[in-house]
Amino acid sequence: MIKNRVDVVTMGCSKNLVDSELLMRQLIANGYTLEHDPDTPKGEIAVINTCGFIGDAKEESINMILSFAEAKKERGLKKLYVMGCLSERYREELQNEIPEVDKFYGKFDWRGLISDLGKSYNKELEFDRSLSTPPHYAFLKISEGCDRTCSYCSIPLITGKYKSRPIEDIEDEVRRLVASGVKEFQFIAQDLTYYGLDLYKSMKLPELVERISDIKGVEWIRLHYAYPAHFPVDLLRVMRERDNVCNYLDIALQHISDRMLKIMRRNISKQQTIDLINRFREEVPGIHIRTTMMVGHPGETEADFNELLDFVKDARFERLGAFPYSHEEDTYNDKNYTDDVPANIKQERMNTLMETQEGIALSINEAKVGKTMKVIIDREDPDYYVGRTEFDSPEVDGEVLISKDKKLNTGDLYDVRIDSAYPFDLIGTVV
Repeated sequence: MIKNRVDVVTMGCSKNLVDSELLMRQLIANGYTLEHDPDTPKGEIAVINTCGFIGDAKEESINMILSFAEAKKERGLKKLYVMGCLSERYREELQNEIPEVDKFYGKFDWRGLISDLGKSYNKELEFDRSLSTPPHYAFLKISEGCDRTCSYCSIPLITGKYKSRPIEDIEDEVRRLVASGVKEFQFIAQDLTYYGLDLYKSMKLPELVERISDIKGVEWIRLHYAYPAHFPVDLLRVMRERDNVCNYLDIALQHISDRMLKIMRRNISKQQTIDLINRFREEVPGIHIRTTMMVGHPGETEADFNELLDFVKDARFERLGAFPYSHEEDTYNDKNYTDDVPANIKQERMNTLMETQEGIALSINEAKVGKTMKVIIDREDPDYYVGRTEFDSPEVDGEVLISKDKKLNTGDLYDVRIDSAYPFDLIGTVV
């Protein structure tokens, strides 16, 4: 094991990734060398940032902890620390079950890890991050927590009430990141649309996006995890007017059946959802909508699912993900409903939904053939340069594979002619 090296492993979402990056900056300031998500852990210290969202994610996090616990016994790993959502929710149980872990931290008290290593937490670096992403883009977390009361969701139990970051703090962070070479910002929160209500008593997301878009050097802003109920529609004006705000919106709809939306406590109806989507497309021509759907929620009938399937066919979302319902303890559902849809039915419904979406995605991509689109280069592979359009978020959406006829620079933007299309990727040539 390499002395003074810390291996940091991040599970779950991009919000966790930001926490890991804040931690890594503190560790570097204290003289440690870092490796993020190493293929082969070699450090004498390891930190696992866990996810506690749904059953599969929890299982993955636990398996990762156990593999490092084994390394502590067999390979000379000296210190093992665990932080994040899983340990925020199940700290006591984990301490009892996995004693090999030196200490568990939650979602918000991980800064204590620095002092537990015998080092000093640098207050002046509180908002500085050691980026794990390519240097030209970064995730920008604008809030913590969630005030929504969706029936199935454990996130509010883990993260607590919604807490917006002040606009000025976010502006300062963006300026620092721009100065370090970041051009593209992925706005993230559990619920973007709620931003500002707690601090400013009104929805401030449109203003925040405008102010960040005014900062010199910000090339692209992309918005993740909006909530459909009470959507701040002035945001659409900002997207339409600002060239550096991508025509892209990630908004989790979860279902369309009025009956299911009510059971899920989503505070929106089918017609309101359809009207909202139509408004997106009218006010922001060419917008690409990413959404998420849930199948197998308690009470979902075959008729409910078929209504959802018909809606997906009609709406023709540019990007869509789906996941089967996971029954989480202490949620509203846990107290009021039985997990009554068999696992095989959940899986069948999800497969049907995603097969349908694949056909939609292919036809949408085929319509781009012959068009010239602006593409940012993420990396160089043996056969291609790999980039993304403004309609592609890193890690979750498709990519553009570009022939190596010309030398291209990672992080730069190029005009690319789309030559051919697959369901999730495009092939292009720099023009």
